[in-house]
Amino acid sequence: QVQLLESGGGSKQAGGSLRLSCAASGDTTRVRFMGWFRLAPGGEPEAVAVLYPSSGRTSYSDFALGRFTVSYDAADNTMFLQMNSLRPEDTGLYHCAATWAGGPWTETRTYHWWGQGTQVTVAS
Repeated sequence: QVQLLESGGGSKQAGGSLRLSCAASGDTTRVRFMGWFRLAPGGEPEAVAVLYPSSGRTSYSDFALGRFTVSYDAADNTMFLQMNSLRPEDTGLYHCAATWAGGPWTETRTYHWWGQGTQVTVAS
């Protein structure tokens, strides 16, 4: 099993920045890749970014490209999401997720382990 714990959320004005963390524990050697998702009120989960810890390879959804950066600290098994130029539409509950298998990184069904989420609120 893998446990994921997010932190770093908060409230910001538009244009501000936040850095989210996702600390992984347990059998982290099983993790193939890790993703960030967000859930806006009344919306569906939306993929933000993915990272492959073994290679450092990353991918982003269009809205995140150029504003968000995902990274990984192997010493602490922690994934980060640096979010810059925040917009009100970035408001939501941000979850990290991990999987031991393959599959489309943008789909929630690909992932086996989820964190509880950290809230991000961006005011205009």
